[in-house]
Amino acid sequence: MTTEERRPERTEGTAPVLRQQVLVLYLATSALDSHVVGWSLYDGTDRSSPTTGDSDVPPYESGVAALRAGWRLIQAAQLLPPYPGQEYDVSFLKHEFFFERIVDARAEPREPGSR
Repeated sequence: MTTEERRPERTEGTAPVLRQQVLVLYLATSALDSHVVGWSLYDGTDRSSPTTGDSDVPPYESGVAALRAGWRLIQAAQLLPPYPGQEYDVSFLKHEFFFERIVDARAEPREPGSR
């Protein structure tokens, strides 16, 4: 992929204003195609300020669905075995995946589930 292919289209001769959006998905298992059990969205375009618990419906059904929508996976959960005797303890959500996409802050906003 060349640099030209990664840049958003310019409109009316103005340069794009590129900003990062970060999506954190917590999945049921370490498999990227397992269902989403929690999520956070951070928008560097300053168009929205989503907060925890502002939706009952995840933006994607799985990590693979986010990839298909154009998000890029930048970090996957490190698989750590439970300490002996703590196999059934409740703790943090351990299957955390970080995704990003770069968008033009001047372009029309895209919803998380859009392509």
